[in-house]
Amino acid sequence: MEIKDSGERRTFSTGSVRDVSEGKGRCDLLPLGVIGSFLSDEILLKIEDYIRQGNVDDLFWVLEYIGRAYDNLYFMFLEVAKHYEDGAKKYESRNWEKGQPLHVYIDSGVRHYLKLKAGLTDEPHLRAFVWNILGAIWTHRNKPEMIDLPFREGESV
Repeated sequence: MEIKDSGERRTFSTGSVRDVSEGKGRCDLLPLGVIGSFLSDEILLKIEDYIRQGNVDDLFWVLEYIGRAYDNLYFMFLEVAKHYEDGAKKYESRNWEKGQPLHVYIDSGVRHYLKLKAGLTDEPHLRAFVWNILGAIWTHRNKPEMIDLPFREGESV
């Protein structure tokens, strides 16, 4: 299964490119804490905690928790490597390392997670979700200038 492609791109100030997001909704702006509480969804609650507090351990928790869907964390990362391969074909190798605003990873990751939970099979949503969480963690650690989430205002990074 391949990554969907609208054929349109957005380019970030760093030179990194990504498929357009217009018309897909802004999942990073959803009240994830409210939705997570309503649905009793620990993943959404942890992502909300990360957005508000900036503790990257919340995202590591998400990886570990979602890894149960694969039964084996090593297998999960082998599957996600396919997403990196597809992305390298669609854009270029290491395009994501140039830097994208952190909210972009949260937005896309939550969207893929919601599609996964909704039962949609039009894309590999589980591996796309993990790819975005990995991108968020990497950006948090390596591109602090790209952090644009509410926790940044309080500098609790």
